[in-house]
Amino acid sequence: MSDATNSTLPAPRSPLGGLPRPEPGAPRPYHFPRFERRTLPNGLRLVVAPAHKLPVVTVAAVVRAGASSDPEGREGLASLTARALTEGTASLDAVALTRTVERLGAAVDAGADWDAAFVSLTTLASRLPEAFRLFADVLADPAFPEREVERLKQERIADILQLRTEPRGLADEMFARFVYAPGSRYGRPEAGDERSVSSLGRDDVARFHAERYVPGATTLVVAGDVTVDDAERLAREALGGWTGDAPSMPRVDDRPAARERRVHLVTKADAPQSELRVGHVGVPRVTPDYFGIVVMNAILGGLFNSRVNMNLREEHAYTYGAGSGFDWRLAAGPFDVSSAVQSDVTSAALGEILKEIDRMRAEPVSPSELSLATSYLDGVFPIRYETTAAIASALSNLTIYGLPEDYFDTYRDRIRGVTAADVQAAAVKYLKPDELQLVVVGNPSVRPDLESLGAGPVTVYDAEGKAIG
Repeated sequence: MSDATNSTLPAPRSPLGGLPRPEPGAPRPYHFPRFERRTLPNGLRLVVAPAHKLPVVTVAAVVRAGASSDPEGREGLASLTARALTEGTASLDAVALTRTVERLGAAVDAGADWDAAFVSLTTLASRLPEAFRLFADVLADPAFPEREVERLKQERIADILQLRTEPRGLADEMFARFVYAPGSRYGRPEAGDERSVSSLGRDDVARFHAERYVPGATTLVVAGDVTVDDAERLAREALGGWTGDAPSMPRVDDRPAARERRVHLVTKADAPQSELRVGHVGVPRVTPDYFGIVVMNAILGGLFNSRVNMNLREEHAYTYGAGSGFDWRLAAGPFDVSSAVQSDVTSAALGEILKEIDRMRAEPVSPSELSLATSYLDGVFPIRYETTAAIASALSNLTIYGLPEDYFDTYRDRIRGVTAADVQAAAVKYLKPDELQLVVVGNPSVRPDLESLGAGPVTVYDAEGKAIG
């Protein structure tokens, strides 16, 4: 009788008729669009990247007026101010502004993140002069109608109440609160909470704009079918009379709330699953170890084939997806691993996350893991900057974080240069198992399992973040 285990199966036929599979070619060279810097007499900085492939231009104003500059007790003011910019100018009410933008076939938007506020315009090059004047009015001469400011405020409050009914949004809010020291701006929502937003009014918005939206605190990024000289001329004509020096920026307290590991259970009795956040205070964007951290995180939880996702999704079937990330900011943003799992595997899933963080620190990554991560990061980089809006966004980040002029041209080489030793060194230095805060939003019935996990003392909270046990 033949032994089936020793039988030889015919080799699968090659789709190339027996020819060897071709090896991947070397990465094609990539060069970020050339750009030039200029400064207007009023202090307005200009960064222009001519790109004449399509007759489209994007203009972006980057203002040092992000959420980090919110006054204490007025959290959410930066976000509200930025959103209110497009609700009318001194010469056009909200309806007329919208109609003018539509007539021009343009798009105008405004918003704020932690580090800056943004006003953006994308338009056909042939409409740029008229659209630029409109953009300048939105940026420097908004009307802030009281009715519209109040509407935006109420929309934000409604969003807050809605988020608190959703475990995912609640987990994000509570994670920040438990990670950062009491009083830290980073410990409260970027767009403010119900109490702070309720206290804001039209006068607060107008005052914040007058203090923060000034040429000395603004960089104008222009990318697309335009010359540097034409971009400067348009900026001088529309914004040359704008005045104001840059105000001082408050220092963000990015200290951790605790130096020891703790478990925080935010109870939601009707939750069929648990939202998990595991992390600690990370590192500022400007760090010499940035590329090692990026590759390390890609292997840990930044890609579909990452260790965390393969463990929780593929090996244990605990979740549909899990990932990790560093939130890059001027000060130290958070690092976290996040997922959502069924309630009965909450403790087990947390245990696997802790194991993967420990393993990343304890042993070098394999050559295949390193190759997968660096090849992906290298390969997708050029396609991120195929539109004028993407180019303008990239140059905005260059401005905010003070990155080197050749940052985009050297990015791929820097990624490919990361070694397994670099990855492990980044993990040892920037992953801090003893400082991890484990946040669970879910059914209170998971508490006994969390205590049995032995990951740290367990504290129970209500949906408002008040300790109840």
